[in-house]
Amino acid sequence: MNSDAQVQLNGAQQDALAATFSSSYAGVVAFIAVATEGSFARAGDRLGIGRSAVSRSVQKLEAQLGARLFQRTTRHTALTREGELFYRNCHPGVERIVQALEDMRELREGPPRGQLRIAATSNFGRRIVAPLLHAFRDRYPEIAIDLTLDDRAIDFSANRVDLAFRDGRLEDSQVVARQLIPMPMLVCAAPTYRQSQGLPRQVEDLSAHRCITSRASSGRMCEWEFKVGGRVQRLLPSSSWTFNDDELVLQAVLDGHGIAQLPGYMVSDHLRAGRLVACLTPYAPDDRGHYLCYLSRLQLPARVRVFIDYMITAARALDLECATGLTPMPDTTARAPREAVGADRG
Repeated sequence: MNSDAQVQLNGAQQDALAATFSSSYAGVVAFIAVATEGSFARAGDRLGIGRSAVSRSVQKLEAQLGARLFQRTTRHTALTREGELFYRNCHPGVERIVQALEDMRELREGPPRGQLRIAATSNFGRRIVAPLLHAFRDRYPEIAIDLTLDDRAIDFSANRVDLAFRDGRLEDSQVVARQLIPMPMLVCAAPTYRQSQGLPRQVEDLSAHRCITSRASSGRMCEWEFKVGGRVQRLLPSSSWTFNDDELVLQAVLDGHGIAQLPGYMVSDHLRAGRLVACLTPYAPDDRGHYLCYLSRLQLPARVRVFIDYMITAARALDLECATGLTPMPDTTARAPREAVGADRG
């Protein structure tokens, strides 16, 4: 074969490869979008193209692969077994490419836009996050908010979450955690309870009081934490009331039924107004902090970046510090509690 013929053959092969790659790539992106969104129409909305274009791209991909990737009915779209295998292999790489394209488009096209998926613990989400979202939406009307309240640990990738509000730092090197507000844990009582029952002065005094405890979503009882002699002590006091929601715990305390250990952001307003008093403050554990967490990336989408800036400013402006309203303790000498079951977590 002469050199000219070889060059023509190589050029034809390269053109065929380029055409195949271009078609396959469009099909894979469409396939991932349909598999993620669960419908061709929603996939088209996410990709900014029509439903028919998504369908054609997937059909071309199926023809190239010689396999059917979706089971389609008028009401339901589901992956076939071949589709599930293909999705597992393609998803990580394509998701990164799609995210990169979305990031660049948002940076280039002006106002922040798109859907923002947020996760928050139930009480913090209801009390702090949700009320602040109204002003955020007024400022950025092209950002759609999807807020999920869940007390379980969040998998950012599996749950497709952009940001999560959590107590303390997540033990994940891939996650950036920025502190929003302090979050001390305070033992509180209503003034009526103090008048009738008094307040504990030492951790060991809790056994003589009506304690109100909480149960986590996992079913585990939530221990109370204290810092005694520089060491963290955890105990589960004998309780007269137990709830699986901190708002119910707080209401029971406000009604004078007993004492409870609650996050500072839940009780700060009540402490200032005198509806609650705090006790055992010399034994309060180290501030856990409440954090806004997101995946570490060199370039954040504009919608994520503006939300982070807004929420940090807005949450700190709520003035949830608990320095006021704390009842001073006459005896601040830390004594190790006799009845506390402790564990050093330091």
